[in-house]
Amino acid sequence: MVFVEQVELRFDHASRASQTHTNLSAVRQSATGLWVAGDETATFEHLTWTGDHYGAQRTFPLTDYVHLPAGPEDEADIEGLGRADGHLWLVGSHSLKRKRAKPKDPEKAADRLATVVREENRFILARLPLGDAETPQPGAIMSGGHNLTEHLKDDRHLAPFLALPGKDNGFDVEGIAVLSGHVYLGLRGPVLRGWAVLLELRVDDTGRGRLRLREPYRKHFLDLGGLGVRDLCPDGDSLLLLAGPTMDLDGPVRVVRWRPGPKRERVVPRSDLEPVLELPYGVGRDHPEGLALLSDGRLMVVYDSPAPARITPAGGVLADVFKI
Repeated sequence: MVFVEQVELRFDHASRASQTHTNLSAVRQSATGLWVAGDETATFEHLTWTGDHYGAQRTFPLTDYVHLPAGPEDEADIEGLGRADGHLWLVGSHSLKRKRAKPKDPEKAADRLATVVREENRFILARLPLGDAETPQPGAIMSGGHNLTEHLKDDRHLAPFLALPGKDNGFDVEGIAVLSGHVYLGLRGPVLRGWAVLLELRVDDTGRGRLRLREPYRKHFLDLGGLGVRDLCPDGDSLLLLAGPTMDLDGPVRVVRWRPGPKRERVVPRSDLEPVLELPYGVGRDHPEGLALLSDGRLMVVYDSPAPARITPAGGVLADVFKI
């Protein structure tokens, strides 16, 4: 690991109030700054490079650009951003959620652990054209009765995990990258006897604000040592994968490189994955959650549940930059 510097991402009052800055889940470089998203809202944000920090925030409600099945108020749990061929891609977790047990209310704690919630805005894959100055335009979405999990309900590997919450090793999308017209989705879960799963998709725009999956999709199984995929980003003809725990654990967390091949369904041994970085992580905080390859070849990492030392007096949060 070659740590270079920390860079401030500065958010406006509304985003700080909704805790976007402490729930960052996705990041991509734009022509003038960064696209970022948190997993507790139904918005995405753009931060411009000002010379010493990323700021001048613009917030974009996702419902202004695509039809969200549960409307604008419910969170979309955006877990990945992709940018390719003049489009911005956004993907929700596609996961169920188990309620948290609250120690201060022990009488109801067990009941809460038995409660599993489905939130429809989580089950989205969207593609937005980027106009002049990378201004988002109305785009297309895969959601509702045509969402990705509907195509997986008979899948021999993944179907049994669709009814499990994400943090229970259930189905959970945590990253997206677009490479040569192929959409790669990294799954935090399930991890199958230590093997992580990547989905490779081709999608078409129906012309009516809808994306359609072009069958067949591909699955790739990667030996990440029992870890799942927490994010991914393109680097030339390869993918950088952020590998981390699938369950509710802190670490370990690392970055590896994988070069996709032409095979239909591929099992990728550890010898075919190039170690890139071992990343720091905290106990109950500072969880690496998003990767962005910068134009100078350095790698930016943003953190969920950042430690207090990462919060700046101006209301920003510090991201780490590494040389790879």
